[in-house]
Amino acid sequence: MFLYNITLQRATDIIFAIHGNSGTKLQEIVVSLGKIMELLCPDANTGKVHTLLTVEVFRIIRSLMAFRLTGETKDYIVVGSDSGRIIILEYHPSKNMFEKIHQ
Repeated sequence: MFLYNITLQRATDIIFAIHGNSGTKLQEIVVSLGKIMELLCPDANTGKVHTLLTVEVFRIIRSLMAFRLTGETKDYIVVGSDSGRIIILEYHPSKNMFEKIHQ
C-alpha cells in the first residue's frame, strides 16, 4: 500500500514577501505561501499585480531574503527551509524559472 499526500486547496496566507530586481528595470515581488513561492510583477499602467511564476517546493519555507552582490544589477533570493537548508536562487526572465546557485 502506498499513500500519497495532495493538497486540494493551495495556501493563501503570505508568510514572507521580498522585493528586488531580476536584471530588468522592473521591480518584482517574491512571496512565500507556506511551501509555494510566487514571483509577482506590478503593472504601473493598470495598477494590478500579475503572477509571473509559481513554484511549489517540497519543504516549508522558514525564511526569505533578497541580497545583491557589490557592483551587480540583479538581486538573488536566499531561502531557508524547515530542514535547515539555505538555498540561493536566481530568477532568469528569459527561461521564466528560478535557478539554484548554491545549496
